[in-house]
Amino acid sequence: MMRIGTGVTALFGLALALGGCGTNLLNSTSNIFGSSKATTGNAVDGVGASDTDIECPGVDVRTGAATLMIGSKPGEVGEPAVLDLRYQGTIIRTARECHVNAGVMTMKVGIEGRIITGPAGGPGTADVPLRIAVVHEGTNPKTIVSKFARIPVIVNNAVDRVTFTHVDSDIAFPMPPVPADIDAYVVYVGFDALGAPPEKKTPPAKRKPAAKPKQS
Repeated sequence: MMRIGTGVTALFGLALALGGCGTNLLNSTSNIFGSSKATTGNAVDGVGASDTDIECPGVDVRTGAATLMIGSKPGEVGEPAVLDLRYQGTIIRTARECHVNAGVMTMKVGIEGRIITGPAGGPGTADVPLRIAVVHEGTNPKTIVSKFARIPVIVNNAVDRVTFTHVDSDIAFPMPPVPADIDAYVVYVGFDALGAPPEKKTPPAKRKPAAKPKQS
């Protein structure tokens, strides 16, 4: 995950506050899922949530991954300088739903964020890299599921503030052997500038030269 830069963050802190972005609305029952009832739900093998003790894992923004800095220089490594900042992204709120069937929990996780233009910003497309990871916390934390997505966000004006939404409806993993251990599961979300690791491509097999016909 990329680190938040103190200089650039301070520059845009006032703008975010004035725009209402600084409010802590994580795990809000907003309409991220496209309806007025985007609440956390449990359905365990057809039994209502009131009949079980299984809880839907909470969603947290991973430390250092709540802010995204996109510079104006292509291929730039690390955090851009203040005047080179093209776009800044922030995560505003999250939502989740859970269902358990045949020992497998399936989660629907929604992320709502915002892109604002920086000093070097303008119309264009911000490539927003997002990571959703289910982690079994404890003495030795273990990643259960990790999913990556790139979301193109279109910015229409030189000075703009654009809201984006990403919903992953298929985050599935086996329930722990002891159902109560699900309380130690946490869903971490955040910007991931490094993105998904490149796939290893298998080099094509070399063709063997055709055998020359034997001369009589």
